[in-house]
Amino acid sequence: MTASGKELTHKTFLNREYAFSHAPLEKEFEFYDYVKSGDIENVKRLMTPLASHGSGILSENPLRNLKYHFIVTIAFITRFCVEGGMELETAYTMSDLYILKADKCQAASEIHKLHQTAVLDYTSQMKKISREHIYSKPVIIAMDYIYDHLHTKISVEEIAEHTTLSTSYLSRLFHRETGITLTGYITAKRIEAAQNMLKYSDYASADISNYLAFSTHSHFISTFKKHTGMTPGEFRKKHYRTDWIIPSQTTISQKIDM
Repeated sequence: MTASGKELTHKTFLNREYAFSHAPLEKEFEFYDYVKSGDIENVKRLMTPLASHGSGILSENPLRNLKYHFIVTIAFITRFCVEGGMELETAYTMSDLYILKADKCQAASEIHKLHQTAVLDYTSQMKKISREHIYSKPVIIAMDYIYDHLHTKISVEEIAEHTTLSTSYLSRLFHRETGITLTGYITAKRIEAAQNMLKYSDYASADISNYLAFSTHSHFISTFKKHTGMTPGEFRKKHYRTDWIIPSQTTISQKIDM
């Protein structure tokens, strides 16, 4: 038996001796399904604290253990939500930003608060999605292409080629099903991504503009204000999650060796 095999056998023996077991998969998947369906009440009912009894130990460092469990939870929720119809760009942007916030946490209470916020955020998003239209396959393919290329210049011709439809037919189909033009949809999704980055990250407005492929920073500001009624700076001042900000200076005893 290999060293890793012996270690696994030993751990299994200890788990059995001390009556330790992981949380039942049925309960876990029931929870993720409720998130996926946007059922806020049942999500609140089934939601348990991170690393609670039966969830396993991923690190001997208590804070790192919580962070690892948080990342695993977000990964599962993200995949369930994408399967349930959440846009790829939205799901993975939320995942990246929440994990970045978790990485900055320096206390268990911060991780637990972030966990609850993230779960309810995903669930609320799925509740909205459940009320939306079901789109045809070409339109979904076009949407997925847009999500994957928000950080680059996108043309209607490129999208049409990706769907194997003519530009004119895809444009009519997309507008009929969504009520918005392809170019309008691209802009709306870039503004949506910018809003998320302004709320959940520390990236400067100019950096967000460059990342989302706006021609100039001034164009980004004017487009953002047209869609939201505020400049990027005003939006961040109003919506930035200040309760998530971790103090830049802490005592040595508060710091954790990551």
